[in-house]
Amino acid sequence: MNIIEKNLPEIWPTILDNSNNGILLINDQGTILFYNVAAKLIFGRPVDVDLIGKNIAKIRPEAWPDLKNIIETGIPQFKKKITVSDVTIIANRCPVEKDGKIIGVLSVFQDISEYETMISELQGYQRLHRELEVIFESSYDGLYITDGNANTIRLNRAYEKITGLSKKDLIGRNMHTLVEEKVIDHSVTLEVLEKKKPITILQQIKGDKQLIVTGTPVFDENNEIFLVVTNVRDITKLNTLRGQLEDTKRINSRFYQTLQEYDGIEHALKEMVIKSQAMIQVVKKAIKVARAETSVLLLGESGVGKSMLAGIIHKMSPRKDDPFIKINCGVIPDSLMESELFGYEKGAFTGALQSGKAGLIEIAHGGTVFLDEIGELKLDMQVKLLEVIEEKTFTKVGSQHSTKVNVNIIAATSRNLKKMISEGSFREDLYYRLNVVPISIPSLRQRKEDILPLTLNILKKFNKQKKLKRRLAPETLDMLAGYDFPGNVRELVNIVERMVIMCEENQIGLADLPSEIMKKDGSIPKFTSHQGSLKKILAGIESQVIKETVSRCDSIAEASRELDLHPTTLWRKMTKHRIKN
Repeated sequence: MNIIEKNLPEIWPTILDNSNNGILLINDQGTILFYNVAAKLIFGRPVDVDLIGKNIAKIRPEAWPDLKNIIETGIPQFKKKITVSDVTIIANRCPVEKDGKIIGVLSVFQDISEYETMISELQGYQRLHRELEVIFESSYDGLYITDGNANTIRLNRAYEKITGLSKKDLIGRNMHTLVEEKVIDHSVTLEVLEKKKPITILQQIKGDKQLIVTGTPVFDENNEIFLVVTNVRDITKLNTLRGQLEDTKRINSRFYQTLQEYDGIEHALKEMVIKSQAMIQVVKKAIKVARAETSVLLLGESGVGKSMLAGIIHKMSPRKDDPFIKINCGVIPDSLMESELFGYEKGAFTGALQSGKAGLIEIAHGGTVFLDEIGELKLDMQVKLLEVIEEKTFTKVGSQHSTKVNVNIIAATSRNLKKMISEGSFREDLYYRLNVVPISIPSLRQRKEDILPLTLNILKKFNKQKKLKRRLAPETLDMLAGYDFPGNVRELVNIVERMVIMCEENQIGLADLPSEIMKKDGSIPKFTSHQGSLKKILAGIESQVIKETVSRCDSIAEASRELDLHPTTLWRKMTKHRIKN
């Protein structure tokens, strides 16, 4: 008999205390008769606190109903899952009987919190594995995976479909063997393992099937390749991969340019308030040339919007985030022109700043210079401007050294530069440098369909600015639409502002129009009160406007576009007013 057998009654509690399972014995009243250390720890009680004689109903009140039921019914509980604080346990509870009477309950339980965590993690891994499996098999491209020794581990259905090779013929086989047997003509996996970097190749498999194959190495913590993932795409149906890629690039480029042009036109239409096809074509041309970053010459009468169009060209150019400097050559005195344009060094002349001064050309470096009224620039300044365009340099007043500058030039004029060249007041070489892309802006009288939207937009701005609620009577709009506006948009702005200020009522009527519009010959005839009702007067105005427009235009379609009428409607009105085509 060994020492344990001899002393078993005395060391039995010690044996039970070494058990990882909690053991608890209560009598039929719930009084704790025995417990081991594991039970106390699971209950969250300090080891040095004695629980003998305590009632389980007070220590673990949530457990007492089940224990009491066992005492009353004699039915044991097995694998009962219980949460005690943050601990999850599995308990087996059996009644203790003596002489046919239940005298207590023995409960043996185990902390399974770690197992629960492990199960949860395992389920997470299993779910992730299923998701990755679905993704792997759902890929449109073929996927082929080898280990770091070029042995095939797995491949997806797409790879089988693309190559005509099956998993049973490939899995477990080495890429060297597959190449030797000419199953494939070239292995990207072997190149990746040799060069230790991603590789893309064109590959031929079994006949004429052409594939683009990209192999990517996967490194372990020791920077050794342990996997090679290969992506396979069938390009057999393409004429050539290079051609398709180039076509795609060209399509993307054209699409991007079209979007830019569309956005630019939308922006310009809102900013300049354009409705006429003539001006829409002007804007399209301006946006197209903006991307080219070349010299532009804007032509047109004074007040047609050359400055605004120059601003749009700048905003649509690659230089849009750099300076946009406007220079009106007609307002700077000749004596100051050189120093204003090109700047000066300190002490260059009497009254010069001691620090010197940067010229407008230098300030515009990287951006755009808009030279309005370029025809007013004297010949000596034309020479210096030519240097900026051709050499991209200029010389400050009082300096012996040239300065580099990078600007794009937009020039504008209302004068006939070719005539000035013949008269010797404008340099021919500068003209051709500026006139790379000429854009002629039509006068307002040549695009009368823009008058109404322009007028309403200008009125809206002045109402907001002056906090008024002016509106234009229909007959007033008709009179404005028939006026030639020799001063173009600038004159229209002037007239609308004057009417807004001088009008006594919120509605601007015929009486508020300037006399030059009411008396203008050759536009809309002036009707006096004895000529009939307002309806008759307006009919006469309509007849005169249609007659003038039809006689000026080359076709009914052109006249209908200018009048913003459907051709059928124009024909009906011509018939009504007996106007011949």
